[in-house]
Amino acid sequence: MKKFVSALACLLALQAIAQKPVEVVENTLKVAAWGDEEFYYGFAAGDQLIFNFEETKGKELKEVEIMEWPSTSKFMDYKTSRIQNKVIQIPRDGVYKFRFKNSSISGRVCKFRIQRIPASEATRSYNSTVYWRTLYDTTIVPTQERYLVKSDTMVHTVLEQNAKVYGQQTTNGQTNRTLLEFNLPQGTTAWSYYIGTGGEGMEEYYKAREKYKENSTTVSNIPGYTVMAALALQGLNYFNRIQGEDNIRYSFLRDANSATAFREGRETAATAYKSADVINDAAQMKSPTYGKVYLGLLNDNLTEPVRVMVKVHAVVLNQQWDYRTVDRMNVRSRTEPYTKN
Repeated sequence: MKKFVSALACLLALQAIAQKPVEVVENTLKVAAWGDEEFYYGFAAGDQLIFNFEETKGKELKEVEIMEWPSTSKFMDYKTSRIQNKVIQIPRDGVYKFRFKNSSISGRVCKFRIQRIPASEATRSYNSTVYWRTLYDTTIVPTQERYLVKSDTMVHTVLEQNAKVYGQQTTNGQTNRTLLEFNLPQGTTAWSYYIGTGGEGMEEYYKAREKYKENSTTVSNIPGYTVMAALALQGLNYFNRIQGEDNIRYSFLRDANSATAFREGRETAATAYKSADVINDAAQMKSPTYGKVYLGLLNDNLTEPVRVMVKVHAVVLNQQWDYRTVDRMNVRSRTEPYTKN
């Protein structure tokens, strides 16, 4: 009999211990106007969660909610100023969110108390503190990718002409203005020109061409790579300025309207990429890189015509593109609460 009484006393003592609430938190907070406050605490399986809430001045709070993370609502009350001893049974270990929402234009001062009654002495020391960690979810997404199949660089001769520009007082009805035009191919990265007058200008072109062959250390596998290509692509100028009797005024004109203005003698209405008055000239051009370009040649000699050698070469990049399917990693981060138990 004594043994039975002793065992019963121990059982009652353990039940008394188990039924004694454990304090989780007792807090006072201010929920700002139109504000929303959230708190997170952990609970053990079998716990009884006891929740008390009070607005200190008896004013209503729009919503008070208790939610099992991530999205299972366990309790919600609307337009409340007081909640007494609300008990929620905890079916499994988990994190619970306590949300306080204010829709008023003024703040609300609230007090809340959370307790837990453990199911057994084994979970009495359960740690309700909630921590946060970042997790990463990786998925493989097939994606269409544009890629370069091949790329070829070539040199195009876009203008090669010997033009005769008459003097101002010619008797054959010709004007002292000549207008040439050429098209830069699509894919042009740079271009070069040479303009030379008379026999001296022509001779200097051929001298520069030979000088390039003798002195250039560049070995290029680009088709058509010559002294003009070296000027266009690398800016290497092998042409010397020469002295002579026949000068020419030239302008690389920007558009058809400027070309018409030049033809009609209205230079002030024309715009140009570049203009000069020279015996000979050569340069690298980086603009424009596509479309039609007009070259105006003007002879200011009264009676004598001028013969002009004009050469324009363009460096063109031809690229072939295609599409292929590649697997790309899509990494998304998310945070989740947890307890250290």
